[in-house]
Amino acid sequence: MSKLLEGKVIIVTGAGNGVGKGIALEAARQGAKVLVNDLGVAIDGSGASAGPAETVVNEIKGFGGEAAANTDSVAEFASAEKMVQQCLDTWGRIDGVVNNAGNMRDIIFHKMTEADFDSVIKVHLKGSWNTSRAAAPHLKAQNSGAFVHMTSSAGLIGNFGQVNYIAAKMGIVGMSKAISLDMEKFNVRSNCIAPFAFTRLVDSIPRDTPDGEERYRVNSRMEVNKIAPFTCALLTDGAKDVSGQIFGVRANEIYLFSQPRPIRSVHAGDAGWTVETCLERAIPAMRGSFYPLDKSRDVFTWDPV
Repeated sequence: MSKLLEGKVIIVTGAGNGVGKGIALEAARQGAKVLVNDLGVAIDGSGASAGPAETVVNEIKGFGGEAAANTDSVAEFASAEKMVQQCLDTWGRIDGVVNNAGNMRDIIFHKMTEADFDSVIKVHLKGSWNTSRAAAPHLKAQNSGAFVHMTSSAGLIGNFGQVNYIAAKMGIVGMSKAISLDMEKFNVRSNCIAPFAFTRLVDSIPRDTPDGEERYRVNSRMEVNKIAPFTCALLTDGAKDVSGQIFGVRANEIYLFSQPRPIRSVHAGDAGWTVETCLERAIPAMRGSFYPLDKSRDVFTWDPV
């Protein structure tokens, strides 16, 4: 069977465990040379270690693949540049980046600290920008390449107690679309995936309420390795015409998510709107099309299959 990523060099961030590990392994099986990036920290950010990244690299080498470990932080642009440079020094090129690294600091909005907010934005959103921007000049120069960014159904739909995480994940959606537009003429594409998978981040979500327990029950059935095939597909030349899209992968299901477009409009004529007529006419006219305050699990009501 042909290897669909043969000859390509791919960075996978947060690849020491969970979803990222599965993607790194599958990319290597498909012939890619993989830079396995992971800080090797605990959920709270403590205890950095090269162990997780090196373990994945050894597993890849064990089945005949080619990989190298990297422990730089996605949160710093200089570190992202070092990741790209390591690819260039080791293999002479870079073809794609999977922005998977993440952290979580869940707490209800009115109790969230500035540090809680900043740490999540810095890793998810700024981290995805850092690695993408560091790779961009090289992809532009070779007139090819692909970015895959991990968003979340929490960001696309909503969840309780995740203002920082949701802001970051929605920001990633906008960033990906902007990259796809800016890089289109250089044949560089950018897409998002909302992965449904039971990772150690998901495992950290509190279970001390019936709602939390139900989230845990559903999430615990979602295998991390299910995300890898579609992610790797987006990195192949076979997906060279796919860009600016938002996908979801949930067990054996793959989704294409909608993107914001106008669904209703009201017009005031030449007189224009006043505060009063907005309240009397505009809002009532659109109210029937308002979205409810759904959470992700209100939309995905069926168990994964």
